[in-house]
Amino acid sequence: MRVLVVLTYYRPHTSGLTIYAERLAKGLARQGHEVTILTSHYSRHLPRRETIDGVNVVRAPVLFRISKGVIMPTFGFLAWKLVAQADVISLHLPQFDAAGVALRGRLLKKPTVLTYHCDLQLSPSVFNRFVNRVVDVMNNLAGEFSHRIVAYTQDFADHSPLLRKFSDKLNVISPPVELPPMTPSGIAAFAKMHNPQRAHPVIGMAARMAAEKGVDVLLNAFPRVLERYPDARILFAGQYRDVLAEEAYARQVAPAIRRYEDMDKWKFLDVLDPIQMAAFYPNLDLLVVPSLNSTESFGLVQVEAMLCGVPCVASDLPGVRQPIQQTGMGEIAPIGDAEGLAEAMLQVLDHHDAYIRPREEIAERFSIECTVQGYVALFEELLHTL
Repeated sequence: MRVLVVLTYYRPHTSGLTIYAERLAKGLARQGHEVTILTSHYSRHLPRRETIDGVNVVRAPVLFRISKGVIMPTFGFLAWKLVAQADVISLHLPQFDAAGVALRGRLLKKPTVLTYHCDLQLSPSVFNRFVNRVVDVMNNLAGEFSHRIVAYTQDFADHSPLLRKFSDKLNVISPPVELPPMTPSGIAAFAKMHNPQRAHPVIGMAARMAAEKGVDVLLNAFPRVLERYPDARILFAGQYRDVLAEEAYARQVAPAIRRYEDMDKWKFLDVLDPIQMAAFYPNLDLLVVPSLNSTESFGLVQVEAMLCGVPCVASDLPGVRQPIQQTGMGEIAPIGDAEGLAEAMLQVLDHHDAYIRPREEIAERFSIECTVQGYVALFEELLHTL
């Protein structure tokens, strides 16, 4: 099967959406399917075309950016060509160009599956409200033109304005989770490098430095944790410098972070590769996902942490609360409430062992193989019925 996967940003850009798409693409390629990624040439340091782990990547030139969006004059030409060559199309939203690709899929009678990762909510401003409105219109058109729509969870689908509108097209497929095996010596080496003073407990956060991720909520909750656990420390894994369209937010939280850095209570680890992430999680006592809005719809990092025996605290957002509700490995905190987040963190830290579940129990619920099989079954159904 020839599968065309279309999304605005692909690896090495790091986000939950790009990690999901990468895992899906590699999983399909491992099963012998021919996979092509159509994405943006968002960085001039990347090649226009390359093959990564059996996946063909085509990057359309970017003329300029509008907020987090990109304008690609040749994207339409590339889309026509690649849609014509494909058997099925996998679109990943939010994405401004998805409606045009889905329309091409309709016109060329190619089964088109739209995966809706999250609702786009840019920071408040007159311009961003306009951008949000335009994206909403394009997302709705993409939904109209697509044959099926995939959501991570029914919980998120029930609360998403777009997904409720297209409930008749909805398929729920659990997101792909994969973590490389890690040796005890690798875990110990990571601890020696990043926690040489043996601070305890160690609280982790794995995200971009972005307003919707709720870093400020964690910063405001941390003093309460330090009252009970004076030796606590936070390790932040993810991009924290030069995050696209998040410069103002980084400046806002910088003073509080610097205070904790000076106290040796906060350490930035930058973007970690999968092997490093597999060593990161076992060095934590708790992972927090304090996201603030529906730009977060699940939080793959929660399941990765749980596979390593690490409980989580997550915001009470549709979809985001699902890993904890399905496994019991953690507590759910009120959205944007620093006091509530601190209370949930302390509850888990105080009764840590009560939240641990067998790895096998977690792995049965979430795997790349299950996700890929869900997509393949959907693709094959569409190929036989359209």
